[in-house]
Amino acid sequence: DPAPVLRSATAFAPATVANLGPGFDFLGCAVSGLGDTVIASIDPAVPPGTLAISSVSRLSHDPLWNCAGIAGIAAMRMLRIRSVGLSVSLQKGLPLGSGLGSSAASAAAAAAAINALFGAPLSPSDLVLCGLESEAKVSGYHADNVGPAILGGFVLIRRYDPLDLIRLEFPSDRDLFFVLVSPEFEAPTKKMRATLPSDITMKDHVYNSSQAAALVAAVVRGDARVLGSAMASDTIVEPRRAPLIPGMAAVKMAAERAGAFGCTISGAGPTAVAVIDDEEKGKEIGKRMVEAFFKAGGLMASVKVARLDRVGARVI
Repeated sequence: DPAPVLRSATAFAPATVANLGPGFDFLGCAVSGLGDTVIASIDPAVPPGTLAISSVSRLSHDPLWNCAGIAGIAAMRMLRIRSVGLSVSLQKGLPLGSGLGSSAASAAAAAAAINALFGAPLSPSDLVLCGLESEAKVSGYHADNVGPAILGGFVLIRRYDPLDLIRLEFPSDRDLFFVLVSPEFEAPTKKMRATLPSDITMKDHVYNSSQAAALVAAVVRGDARVLGSAMASDTIVEPRRAPLIPGMAAVKMAAERAGAFGCTISGAGPTAVAVIDDEEKGKEIGKRMVEAFFKAGGLMASVKVARLDRVGARVI
């Protein structure tokens, strides 16, 4: 039962783009400028060894049904906290059901903040396991959001049992921008996962595997053009999910016509993500994608041009 080294700690965890097209459930990356913040505090009003949610909007205050609460309890269990009670305040910077790793950001920030309270003895892999407990309850046991939310950058999940994560380094001297266009439409992850095929052809398996391999090669080589092309080449998951997002096919076409290297669905959607190597060009691509969501899908949408977040969850 370690003694706390702080009375309060604040952590931020970034938004994430999961799947990246053909990398369903095993590839993801963190993006800058968006995310969730959690303040964890030693709270004498909370029974020792337990956790309470002190502040959150639009979400449950029950820690057993709140992403931050589930991951926080997992971190306390891993740390063997018994002598003090904790409270957490969750400040949502990400919309719910957006396809930008909203649940993972809450879980990652909570685990990181609680770890910091006790001197940060848990490793990043430990924190991912804490976040996975939350993900398993709310959206499925997959680390392609919570992995990059904690580690930052691009993350490959090599296997889940035992958990084996490989952080992929995109060269720091290369430019990479993500055009994130989020329509006013909610796509719950569980609903979007229910659309997935139970069987696939060998042809689709081979093609998607080659595209995922090309994507990984493009990341480590810093080749944004090949990265975008591979990201846009999923033949298994995107074809099932895109029809459920009004206007998605037109948005993808608009992005690529405007010069994007590739476009796909971010996570389970409905956010569309395009890749480019120039920020100003990204803004123009974003405008065309917003227009397409409105014209083809009847949806208003917002756009954010973001860089790769190379840090992941951190104390602020």
